[in-house]
Amino acid sequence: MQVLLPENVARHNGTGAEIALESACGKLLLLTLDVTRIVEQESLEVSVWGSPNKSSWEMLGIFPKKDYCGTYTLPLDLTEHLEIGFLRAEWKLSRWGAGEPMPLVEFSLAIDEAKLHAVGA
Repeated sequence: MQVLLPENVARHNGTGAEIALESACGKLLLLTLDVTRIVEQESLEVSVWGSPNKSSWEMLGIFPKKDYCGTYTLPLDLTEHLEIGFLRAEWKLSRWGAGEPMPLVEFSLAIDEAKLHAVGA
């Protein structure tokens, strides 16, 4: 397992650091988003971007907006993106309703090679 975004307390939209895929290039990966703190009436949206060269980026996957703490997974198939050598995460926060005007979310994001299991008859 590799950490794409370490435990992070966010109050604003942001972008994580780029990481090299190395041996995970061209493989089926599993993204794990762990939301450990989120306040009522706010949401977190996390997307994953890939690049062959760290200068041009394309979105490869996005988690649906999250309003609650929990652990969420998303498959990321890089078998048709063999040129992708780097990944980074981006997040967007939103807040609505009364109370504190600025969102507060704590979360992390990890990647791992997906484990495929054969199903017997």
